[in-house]
Amino acid sequence: MPAESSAHAIHRLEAVTDGQLQSLAGLLIDCVEGGASVSFMHPLPMARALAFWRGVADSAARGERALLVAEDAAGIVGTVQVLLDQPENQPHRGDVAKMLVHRRARRQGLGEALMQAAEQVARDSGKTLLVLDTASGDAERLYTRLGWQRCGVIPGYALFPNGEPCDTTYFYRVLAS
Repeated sequence: MPAESSAHAIHRLEAVTDGQLQSLAGLLIDCVEGGASVSFMHPLPMARALAFWRGVADSAARGERALLVAEDAAGIVGTVQVLLDQPENQPHRGDVAKMLVHRRARRQGLGEALMQAAEQVARDSGKTLLVLDTASGDAERLYTRLGWQRCGVIPGYALFPNGEPCDTTYFYRVLAS
């Protein structure tokens, strides 16, 4: 499922190399340093970021999630996951998680390309409904532009990496075949 977004190649990783783990950890650290509320506090130690990505890689290898990455000439600059392994009564649903774009690669259409690739992977996996949450106004605008439906906001749901509370907005998207 390779895709192109200008100078970025997007592909699914089913096995993750040590170099890719390092790149993904660096991407996560960059996003946390930039203030993204993505489950981690600042400063995010490399060891903690690597441990997170090792768990993701193990889950991807088991087929429980799709791990998509976007690369340019310098390496991995974006990623998104589709959690495919859902409860027995929700086989039609997937969760979109950890859509991250390095600060140096933003505003180049990469978030949109990653989301479109995630939706296609979900369709290819038999999913007809996706859900996600975000604490980013920029991401909210992107998801709305891509046809996602806003469900609502939970105030103070999480913390920004600096410790300040942030609201979280939930979205869903019914996938057309």
